[in-house]
Amino acid sequence: MTTKMVDKQQKRWRKILYEDQSVPDNYVDSSFLDELQKNLHTRKYDYWTVCEQSGEVTQQISSLGLFVVAYVYMENGWLSPHTLFTITTTLTCIGYLLKVYIDHYYQDTTSNRTLLDDIKTALVFAGFSYGLSPVLVSLTETISTDTIYAMTAMMLLGNLVFHHYGANAALVSEALSLNAGLFASVCLASRLHTTWHSFSTVTFSIEIFGLWPMLRRNLRKHIPQTQRWLTFLLMIITSMLLWTFSTVAAIFYITLFLFITFICPAWLVSLQPLKNNIHGPWDEAVIEEKKVS
Repeated sequence: MTTKMVDKQQKRWRKILYEDQSVPDNYVDSSFLDELQKNLHTRKYDYWTVCEQSGEVTQQISSLGLFVVAYVYMENGWLSPHTLFTITTTLTCIGYLLKVYIDHYYQDTTSNRTLLDDIKTALVFAGFSYGLSPVLVSLTETISTDTIYAMTAMMLLGNLVFHHYGANAALVSEALSLNAGLFASVCLASRLHTTWHSFSTVTFSIEIFGLWPMLRRNLRKHIPQTQRWLTFLLMIITSMLLWTFSTVAAIFYITLFLFITFICPAWLVSLQPLKNNIHGPWDEAVIEEKKVS
């Protein structure tokens, strides 16, 4: 064996391209996979935990169902706008007091707003909504009802897609979700009969698309045990109200609820063992900021 061959065998191969190692550029030896790791950051999910967390989605779907139920009831004359306004305003006041109590009990001081600030904001929203209600009633007179319903369905779907379910994803946009819900309420309000119908619909949309999710997040943060009961309570109320005027809609809602709450988590858990993510020296470099003490 010549000296050149011995030197070549003893010289260890390195993962560099700026030096001639007498091998092709795409050559790798057995040491290349020494740093291979599989499923490094794979999470193990518990089925019932995932079922409980899926309530974030079904709670929002239930809220959309309640909003549609309120419109149908007013459209058919089964619910007066004054009654809707009284009920929703009372529930909103109760929810506000509950939020204040939770913030005080758990010493959550993330907001510097006072009771007077909240009252001023509520009066401003109520004043603008009532002042614009005569305009909203006749806003879409030249647009067909089918088009209005199609636009409403698209906006409610947008509210559902962009809603904040607790994950910081690129698709999440609370402002876009809220605006989509308000746009849907404006579309439906323009198909009702009086100024009070329009005012009650827009006010209800602000409460159910803006204030109600904030209270749910507060409860989830401080009292997570309430989520499962809140999910099933909303499901029961929504399905019963839907059943009063459409059996098909109620069955569809219940089926969707069961699919999201029980079948999708089982599907997710069953797919976890099939993950095969690999990590190694070929990954992109990550710049880590060094903290100076």
